[in-house]
Amino acid sequence: MMMTLSRRALIECLGALATAVLAAPMAQAQQTVAAEPLANAKFGYSDVVRKARDLGMAGYDNSPPALPDTLAKLDAEAYRDIRFRPEKAFLNSPTSPFRAQMIHLGPVYKRPATVNTIRDGVPTSVPYSAALFDYGKTKFERPLPVNLGFAGFRLSYPLNDPRTQDELASFMGGNTFRLLGRNQRHGLTAQGLSLGAGGTEPEEMPHFREFWIEQPNNRDRVTLYALLDSPSATAAYQFIVYPATETVIEVTVTLFPRKALTRVGIAPLSSMFLSGENDRRVSADFRPERHDSDGLLMQTGAGEWIWRPLRNPVQPTTSGFLDTNPRGFGLLQRDRNFEHFQDLDQSYESRPSYWIEPRGDWGDGRIELVERPASDDTGTNITAFWTPRNPLEAGQHQTWNYRIRTTSAESKLHPAGRVLNTFITPATTGNGREAPPAGTRRFVVDLTGGNLSYFFSAPDQVKLVATASAGKIVQTVLTPHPRIEGFRATLDVALMAGQSGDLQLHLKAGNRAVSETWTYPMSTD
Repeated sequence: MMMTLSRRALIECLGALATAVLAAPMAQAQQTVAAEPLANAKFGYSDVVRKARDLGMAGYDNSPPALPDTLAKLDAEAYRDIRFRPEKAFLNSPTSPFRAQMIHLGPVYKRPATVNTIRDGVPTSVPYSAALFDYGKTKFERPLPVNLGFAGFRLSYPLNDPRTQDELASFMGGNTFRLLGRNQRHGLTAQGLSLGAGGTEPEEMPHFREFWIEQPNNRDRVTLYALLDSPSATAAYQFIVYPATETVIEVTVTLFPRKALTRVGIAPLSSMFLSGENDRRVSADFRPERHDSDGLLMQTGAGEWIWRPLRNPVQPTTSGFLDTNPRGFGLLQRDRNFEHFQDLDQSYESRPSYWIEPRGDWGDGRIELVERPASDDTGTNITAFWTPRNPLEAGQHQTWNYRIRTTSAESKLHPAGRVLNTFITPATTGNGREAPPAGTRRFVVDLTGGNLSYFFSAPDQVKLVATASAGKIVQTVLTPHPRIEGFRATLDVALMAGQSGDLQLHLKAGNRAVSETWTYPMSTD
């Protein structure tokens, strides 16, 4: 099971710490380890790769320094009072609008990370100092240790207003990081690496142990590096962040397994799904829906677009989608309607979607979706990632390149019709239809966009193609849906007791698909 953090506490604490706060082509995915740097060469990614390789040859040290009790036991309100002083921001330069603010260690973020800045190719460690922070009403009987360290850092940039520094990206605790585009609010997170998610053994939690941030010399990007450590692997990262309406981060990661990795997740994303129109199992609340993301979108190596709505399952479940050289995948927040959430504080309708664009040859493998039960909206219960078909052996290394794009314009990701809503209900009679067998479930899928409105005058030219890997599709109905300028597909499916399988549908005109493929798991449980 994946460890969950107190999500609401994280958002509140990080938001309080903040002040009034496209991409270049990438190299091929399979690479050799970068060569040793020349004498007097500037610090760069090859140095971090060498550090990760050397660290991987040593035993894992799982003994981080203990925090002082007065800091480790702070309540959320006291920790929220600790704020970085904006006038102390690093990367401060008249030629660049980027700024870096350190994140204080505390009850949630207990493992320190070393943070360095790079100027003229020379890295310099940022020492902890109480003078960097305003502690507000939070007081300590004794001064905190001078070697305390930091939980991570936050990058700011005038993202929404040229006169105001807004949070752009944050690297905080463990191996998680978040990105924001214009007018977006915190939601899902990205991770450096996933180890064991969805498996039978406890999930391993890697952590970034050191960062290096280059002093930017222009307005359009900032480069940073990170060193990741865990009992099973080490890794070197290069991140190039491009702030924009849709912020982009280019990622290069070189992984060094300490032992064979059979369940490694590349480009992992983590999110929360409590309830939605397709899953109202947890519904004792005035808010109809609560989720950071409502579906997994994939573009296969063959070019097919697949949409899988998220669920809040009764038991942990893992779904795998086999593929070769995937073109993209991501956790999306398609629902942008406030009326569906009714939450004035959380602004679920403003949460970003993250779209992963692999670069180069990723070979054979699968996109995995791990869904865990959730009883409230304070933790992450959804994880998605790519896992290679073949285990990564100890002593080997492999490099992947990919891009993460934050978007709120999900309809622009592909030109075909897309799924807008998924509803599930017991099947009933109506419209002159025969009574379905007992226990039959009805799936109602609304599709919009693309070229679907073109067929309103001749809806008979659009065909519903549906398949079920188990049970029987009793009947299907396809109806024009003028309110969404699309179509409503209705499927009644009968399953025998104990059966489970997957249901799929898409719309077709002639021999051409005019919508993405919708897929959904079904069972009698």
